[in-house]
Parts: sequence; structure tokens; C-alpha cells
Amino acid sequence: MPDDYFGEEVAAHYDDPDGSEEFEPGAIDATVQFLADLAGDGSALELGVGTGRIALPLQERGVAVQGIDLSASMVAQLRSKPGGDTIPVAIGDFASTRVDAVFKVVYLVFNTIGNLTSQDEQVECFRNAARHLAPGGFFVIEVNVPELRRLPPGETVKAFAVTSTHLGFDEFDVADQGLVSHHWMLLDGRWEARSIPFRYVWPAELDLMARIAGLRLRERWSGWRREPFTSDSTKHVSVWEKPGSVAQ
Repeated sequence: MPDDYFGEEVAAHYDDPDGSEEFEPGAIDATVQFLADLAGDGSALELGVGTGRIALPLQERGVAVQGIDLSASMVAQLRSKPGGDTIPVAIGDFASTRVDAVFKVVYLVFNTIGNLTSQDEQVECFRNAARHLAPGGFFVIEVNVPELRRLPPGETVKAFAVTSTHLGFDEFDVADQGLVSHHWMLLDGRWEARSIPFRYVWPAELDLMARIAGLRLRERWSGWRREPFTSDSTKHVSVWEKPGSVAQ
């Protein structure tokens, strides 16, 4: 089982926006609209539901949402929010934890697939998603395109946040297809450091994982507003479909 890097101290500040566009209302609305369109009258399962940044507004749109998350501290933050106690959440590794239901949409947002730090774990995540999908259902992932080709020759470190309260740097391990995100956060008047390991993954590799799980690529975009995916895209929102008649 993966280590839990989102304990009580991290969870308490996870929703602090600090200029991150993912927490802006427009970005949340676009994500929720995309997922609600896919779900239709069906239900949704969020892998890595966390504090409910997406699950809560998606449920407010009329989509029944359940979640899986490794961190009890993150789920406690979800429970403290209005409506947070109405979303069923299973505590466990989302690559293997099962819930007793099938869904129209299973989704992972904001690079969460990278929290699984081996290829085997990522493959199992696809298989677990497929097990939870009704025929005709959709598995959705939002994840960065690896930054390697944007790094200067010979460099393996890239800054992703430089503000007065947050310094963030990704350190790449090309040989093992890994990276570590290093954060220095100004919290309650003092700087705190934390580092979280990830496994970066290319779109084509994700497509192969989907095929192993019996899913097929339906669409790929550069963002939640369905911007075209191109060679210059820095992230992608990909949708794989489970073959069969459309689930209701």
C-alpha cells in the first residue's frame, strides 16, 4: 500500500488556494461540468477524493458521488464541510480498494495517478476503475504531460511554484521514471518543508494501461474546457470507455 503523505498537518492546509488555479471557481466549475456531462443520470466514483474539492460541487449538480482515499485526515476535512457527511468514502489504496457499486464515471484529478509510484500500481488502478464501471461507463484522468522536454539540457529540477508563501520544485529521476515534488510552505509564520514522491507517466503509456484493463480511449483534451490536445499541451484530460451499452 502507498505511504500516506497527506496527514493531518497537510490536510489542514490543503484547501488554502495560494494562487493555484485548480482552486479558482472557474476551474472547479469547468471540471464539474465536464464530469457531470459524462455522468448524465448516473453516479460517479472519485479515486483520491481528498477534501472534496470536486466531489462536493459535483454532488451539488445532482450526481451521486462516492470516494476512495488513503488519508483519513483528508477525509476528515471533507466531513467538516457542508454536505461532506453525505458522500460515502472508503479508506484505502485506490488501486485496490473496492466499493459495492458500479458507476457511470470513475475519475482521478490533479495528477493523483502519480501518487502511485510504480507501473504495477498504476496498472492496477486502471483495472480497479474498470471493475467499478458499468458497461458504457467512463474512466477520466487529469494529469500533467511530463516536463522533461521543457527542461534545459542536463537539468533535472524544475520550479512549479514561486510565491511569497510557497516554493515548489520537481526533481526528476529519469532512469526510474520518478519525480519528487519538494515544497516549502509558510504556515503560521514559519517555513515548513515536505517532499512527496510521484511516478510520471506519458499519455501513450496510460493508453496501454487502459487496454490492459479492457478500456479504450474515447477522447483526450488539453483541459476541462475541451481545449485541443497538441504537442505543446502541458497536461491532458483523458477519457477511456468501458465497452458495452451506455450505462444509465
